[in-house]
Amino acid sequence: MAAGNGSLIAEFILLGLTDKPHLQLPLFCLFLVMYMVTELGNLGLMILIGQNSHLHTPMYFFLFNLSFTDFCYSSVFTPKMLMNFLEKNIISYVGCMTQFYFFCFFALSECYVLTSMAYDRYVAICNPLLYNVAMSPKVCSSLMLGSYLMAFSGSMAHTGCMLRLTFCNVNVINHYFCDLIPVFQLSCTSTYINELVVFIVGGINIIVPCLTIFISYGFILSSIFHIRSTEGRSKAFSTCSSHIIAVSLFFGSCAFMYLQPSSAGSLDVGKFSSVIYTNVVPMINPLIYSLRNRDVKVALRKTLSRIKF
Repeated sequence: MAAGNGSLIAEFILLGLTDKPHLQLPLFCLFLVMYMVTELGNLGLMILIGQNSHLHTPMYFFLFNLSFTDFCYSSVFTPKMLMNFLEKNIISYVGCMTQFYFFCFFALSECYVLTSMAYDRYVAICNPLLYNVAMSPKVCSSLMLGSYLMAFSGSMAHTGCMLRLTFCNVNVINHYFCDLIPVFQLSCTSTYINELVVFIVGGINIIVPCLTIFISYGFILSSIFHIRSTEGRSKAFSTCSSHIIAVSLFFGSCAFMYLQPSSAGSLDVGKFSSVIYTNVVPMINPLIYSLRNRDVKVALRKTLSRIKF
């Protein structure tokens, strides 16, 4: 085995989601369809927002960034995951660390983009008179820059700690991508510092955005209950509830995977939990945030009419 970055292992083998032969082809087809829906949905939403001037508002600026994040995020690990259903999936040490870095970066970006979106909705519903000032282009750009800087610093912290580990004999990762806990279990050096970083950095990047989002939606729901029109109240509540479900799925599955001791629970259960925040949430985000939105439907009709013309 060649050495690299303090490691005695030059490549890893990804076990994938399951080792049962009769499930490989059905799962390949399922996740291929999910991947195509995710990529087309997010790319289509980015094109719609970019091509229609009436969607150039703070809400759609954040939605554009969410779609961009999901588009890149799902491409970090899904192609390798699909390969695993067809053949033995080998990834180099450098490839594993690179995949891990970009996974952390886009996952953390998603956390803070969702937080920015919740704050935007809070200002729009609870303080509409101050909306143009509170969500000026400068503020929106600052929020996005801050989101990506937090993601960059978090992913650098996790990846830097991962690079200090030494892998000696075992190179089989019981997962479909290079994730924190499955890789920790292969290390022949202490992972105490790494686990501490996961609890501190991971806790901050999960708990703080999660609390901010739910507090924002708490105020939003309080304002909704004061709406006199029953129809308006039910429509606003329906929209907010779907957003809260998507956010809960993402943060809940992340917390289940990372905010517990690495020895607790089964990695097999963790793998299926990972499917939620790596595959399901990026696929349903465009559906939740756009298909029930009248402005997006109008933009879609205009774009399709231009194409037909």
